[in-house]
Amino acid sequence: MAYPRRSPLFWLRWCKFDGRTFSMAAIAMLVSVPSFAQETTLNETGSTLLYPMFVTWVAQYTKTHPGVRINIGATGSEAGIQQTIAGKVNIGASDAYMSDAEIRRSPQIINVPLAIAAQTINYNVPGLNAIHLKLDGPTLADIYSGVVRSWDAPQIAALNQGVSLPHHAIVPIRRAEGSGDTFVFTQFLTFSTPSWENDRGYGTTISWPDVPGSTAAVGNTGMVKALQSTDYSIGYVGLSYSDSIAQAKIGTAALKNGAGEFVLPTQDAIMTGAASLGARTPADERLTLVFSPASGSYPLVNYEYAAISTKQSDAATAAAIRRFLLWTIVPSEDNGAWLNAAHFIALPPHIWELSQAQIQSIK
Repeated sequence: MAYPRRSPLFWLRWCKFDGRTFSMAAIAMLVSVPSFAQETTLNETGSTLLYPMFVTWVAQYTKTHPGVRINIGATGSEAGIQQTIAGKVNIGASDAYMSDAEIRRSPQIINVPLAIAAQTINYNVPGLNAIHLKLDGPTLADIYSGVVRSWDAPQIAALNQGVSLPHHAIVPIRRAEGSGDTFVFTQFLTFSTPSWENDRGYGTTISWPDVPGSTAAVGNTGMVKALQSTDYSIGYVGLSYSDSIAQAKIGTAALKNGAGEFVLPTQDAIMTGAASLGARTPADERLTLVFSPASGSYPLVNYEYAAISTKQSDAATAAAIRRFLLWTIVPSEDNGAWLNAAHFIALPPHIWELSQAQIQSIK
């Protein structure tokens, strides 16, 4: 089912909390409490896709919570998860959820969605960056496998009839570090392309095929710079870098979704993708939103997670984490505006309830 479109003011007035209906004034009392007499320091690192949102959140939160210092970093989703497991940071931001095997090894770590995001497929093809080339999972899998080597290959031409494609080698760009963006992108390839599923699969780090001319970049900023500086390249970038993509004047593809439609990463299409799969979200909230079968859905959609240990070193730190994370997900007019500015979408009410329940388990 599709979630109804509501203005931020709708969610500002009434929300569910612990199964009961509260006004936002009541919710504010739950998450806004007196600051600590002694400063508490929290450390976060991980997803480069979520990093722009953390920059805004931390700047705004610390204005009204002077007793809390929050250090943030952009090291990639895999590093965020691993540093959380190792106890080196309090919050590991990730575009990817932990696997069953990882959870069994580290059962104290929870994966809490803070927002909904998306990923774009971008390219730098001189003369074609102003149009939206059509691409699908199998064609992208063939590009990253080295089967499709030139922009005028029959597989691409068949999807873009009437477009004059250049006879020039494609330069595939991927992430160099363990990345949630790689996790989401390779899930799309896996779910849409049996040969990729059988040979490569998905993960924050995978064994990439050895394609002549391919290259790697660090972080989403590095991906955008690599695309901008490399003619005839293709890569995957988090939607939170849309402004950088526009400034770089690189192209954005229309992707074939599970319903067979070519769709751009608009807010409506992202919400449709999240809505069609999000209803299945379990209590631990580890769920893919990639390759929705719903009409009108964008296929590269994901929850943005905070990986946190439920067993903190002391009560003050645990309380500071709970307050901050509850504040990030509370539906408010300000938070809605910040999310929109960074190209994220707020959690729908039933996912917000699951996230706040998980956050309350941090002790």
